[in-house]
Amino acid sequence: MVRLIVEGRSIAAPATSSILQAFVQAGETLVEGVGCMGQGVCGSCRVLVRRAGQPDVGTELACETVVEEGMQVSFLDYLTPSTHHVYRIEDIADSWQAPRKLLEIFPEAPHCRHCGGCDRACPKGLDVQRGVNLAVDGELGASGQVFDECVMCNLCTLACPEHIDPNHLGLFVRRMIASVSLRPADVMRRIEQIERGEMSIDFGAPGARRPG
Repeated sequence: MVRLIVEGRSIAAPATSSILQAFVQAGETLVEGVGCMGQGVCGSCRVLVRRAGQPDVGTELACETVVEEGMQVSFLDYLTPSTHHVYRIEDIADSWQAPRKLLEIFPEAPHCRHCGGCDRACPKGLDVQRGVNLAVDGELGASGQVFDECVMCNLCTLACPEHIDPNHLGLFVRRMIASVSLRPADVMRRIEQIERGEMSIDFGAPGARRPG
């Protein structure tokens, strides 16, 4: 048995228990901050955790984190993001639009400070910052893979000083990939550069042909 403090209450629990199991077994009834009850897939049981002898406070999922002697735990309420990214995925019919649409819907994304706060906040250990940067670069397929195990707990969004809402960006990318067949990222970037006038087409180059 180990003793820990959960929501200000000292409880004892078997050393093999998760925080969620320990809290419920101590007689607490959870009506919020709980969902899948141990599967680690819903992101509802967000908690702040301080381990004995450590000054830093980390974020975890209560259903996946095993109790430790002297651990201090506080459940986090669900906080609604301050910004809302509204879109209809069915309105984006062509994958050529995907990189541009992402920047229109998430204009904060290129302003990533590379502070790593989202990475430290993620209870799943995802490379959140890398996923955001890949999306900004048009590498939506690679970005989608980073966010594939995201459980939408919103902790990265709460940690982001630029209000990028990384998990919502990741969800958009995954929805986009499921909705349309994406072209290669380098081709989409080149087309965007041509349309913006940043790159011209040399029709005199060997093998080049004028359109039409």
